[in-house]
Amino acid sequence: MKILSAEQTRKADQYTIENEPIPSIELMERASAAFVKWFESEFDPTHCIYVFCGTGNNGGDGLAVARMLIGNGYSVQIFVVGNIEVGSSDFKTNLDRLNSPYQRLDTKRDFPGVESDGVVVDAIFGSGLSREVGGLYAEVIHYLNNLGRVRVSIDIPSGLFADKHSEGVIFRSDYTVSFQLPKLAFMFPENHEYVGNWNVVNIGLSNDFINAVSANTYYSSESEITQKVKRRGKFDHKGVFGKAMLVSGSLGKMGAAILCGKAALRSGLGLLTIYVPQCGYTIIQTALPEAMAIVDQNEEFISKIAVEDYSAIGIGPGIGKNKNTVNALANLLNECKGTTVLDADALNILSENRELIQLLPENSILTPHPKEFSRLVGNSANDFERLEKQKQFSADYDVIVVLKGAHTSITAPDKSVFFNSTGNPGMGTAGSGDVLTGVITALVANGYSSIEAAIIGVYMHGLAGDLASRQKGQTGMIASDIISCLPLAFQKFDK
Repeated sequence: MKILSAEQTRKADQYTIENEPIPSIELMERASAAFVKWFESEFDPTHCIYVFCGTGNNGGDGLAVARMLIGNGYSVQIFVVGNIEVGSSDFKTNLDRLNSPYQRLDTKRDFPGVESDGVVVDAIFGSGLSREVGGLYAEVIHYLNNLGRVRVSIDIPSGLFADKHSEGVIFRSDYTVSFQLPKLAFMFPENHEYVGNWNVVNIGLSNDFINAVSANTYYSSESEITQKVKRRGKFDHKGVFGKAMLVSGSLGKMGAAILCGKAALRSGLGLLTIYVPQCGYTIIQTALPEAMAIVDQNEEFISKIAVEDYSAIGIGPGIGKNKNTVNALANLLNECKGTTVLDADALNILSENRELIQLLPENSILTPHPKEFSRLVGNSANDFERLEKQKQFSADYDVIVVLKGAHTSITAPDKSVFFNSTGNPGMGTAGSGDVLTGVITALVANGYSSIEAAIIGVYMHGLAGDLASRQKGQTGMIASDIISCLPLAFQKFDK
């Protein structure tokens, strides 16, 4: 699913109007009906609805929504802020169609009370907003934010920019209902307090336009993952499904190796070898009988890695940062011919020994969490700046970067970005990242390209987490629960 800029969305509207063809007011009617269908699935007519409209097209949406809800038996109060006389054409048309009273908000004295079970609908500004909100608009938004009522935004919260960092007064939504496609702003932690839980409704914008328009930002959906996942053949065998090595563990951190290895085995890998220090030999052989083990010459940490012909190598979980381990990572990067997946301590070693970054093999996959990424590239002023740094890092070093989060972002060397749609807060637990390393390493060994392995691996990891949360609940989940649900996640695509 493409994520379009505000300007591209405007052009999609215009293309649809011209080529369907459909009058702009009827496209607005279609969008409003889609919003109402969602709204009625969440809120019944026992709630009093308060719709606050600006005088642009988003306000026109709000007026149409109010009219439809009234027609469906809801008690609706309508408020308009701004100069009606200079409102958009479609706003004025919907105002004429309203046939219900509305109140203009000209001063703070006009601000209404809202019942305790009331639902506030925000239709003041849309995605075309280009500057911070000020004046009476800001006062209205500030007032509504502090009412303590349920708040819903039509298309985008008022005051939030769709594709750049936002500051100033912004409507704080509990729910946002986006038209046709999600907005880039929805993907970032800094905007969650404004966007809340977001949903996308289809308003029938031209598929021809959306398919043809150039975009480098995407939101991974189930249908797209279905197209990417390979099916197993009748005569396939373990040799077909790849041979991988995981370099993981040190004294006191062998759990990371077990989690990583078990996740790889549960992700369709044919043959797995785990490289561990001597203290980990018995542990691995006992915990993972399906894996082979190679033992380092050192008792407590990894000091020298023998690189053989593997389809993929994953390194980092639990290895520590001993100077001998640093040298071992450097030698591995120099000698490795297959795709390398780097996580955890491998990333911390890169941050502290920056000359090693230059040794990263082409199409390596790095899987940092935000703090690990900041150590690699420096701090960022906001999430949009961090995304630009992530894209640039991928381009500069010809690698895939998987920046973990609620909507994990995956960047490729061509600066394309893929946001993930699965996962939940229960996955914020020790070892969850080790599991992801195992999943992605297995997929690379299985013959997927680096970018495919990252996209599919992150999706499956999140889906397994969602399945685990249904069984265990988010609070009680542990990383092993994610692993136990990986077969169910992959099974969904085994048709």
